Amino acid sequence: MREAFHEQLEMVFADLAAISREVENAVHYATEALMSGNASVAESVISADSQIDAAAHRVEEQCFELLSLQQPVATDLRTVVAALRIVSDVERMGDLSVHVAKIARLRVPYLAVPDSALPTMVRMARVAQDMVSRMTTILRERDPEAAGDLDKMDDEMDGLRRDSFTELLGADWDHGVEPAVDIALLGRYYERIADHAVEVARRVVYVVTGEHPALETTG
Repeated sequence: MREAFHEQLEMVFADLAAISREVENAVHYATEALMSGNASVAESVISADSQIDAAAHRVEEQCFELLSLQQPVATDLRTVVAALRIVSDVERMGDLSVHVAKIARLRVPYLAVPDSALPTMVRMARVAQDMVSRMTTILRERDPEAAGDLDKMDDEMDGLRRDSFTELLGADWDHGVEPAVDIALLGRYYERIADHAVEVARRVVYVVTGEHPALETTG
């Protein structure tokens, strides 16, 4: 019975890694839509989110079934509860990718990001994509050592967010209110994607080591 239970737990984490891979694609293509002004790419991200939501719901159902039927304790209970929290984080990252895609779609045939803001936004997008990719690997391999790298990358993301605000509030900003709002929102979305990646990595550390790092509140 316990062997079957642990096989089901393995399946849960395999499913989480698969959903994370879909979120990788969502972040990638949302960014592509943002930088190219391609409405069809933006639409593909928006429509694909229902698949992420459905997969996340299936994982939640698996976890609730394990809780109700197996009544896990100690390490097993910790793992199931962490998986429930992880799936919520990953699903939210998909939603944030949709928000990016919707801004891109809204500004077609123009680009939402003015040329002067492009270097910072491109870097934020790349950091976010890299963090999601690493998160996928951490979920698949459950490697607590790799989780520390995401904290360092999140520090860079926070710095980029500050740089973005500095530019928006500077005297040289001459693009008007609408692009400023877009940039502020996009920076927020990429920053939150990064924050959720850090959350997931810390939860994996908790599952593997039993140590419970301080977690930030995400939205």
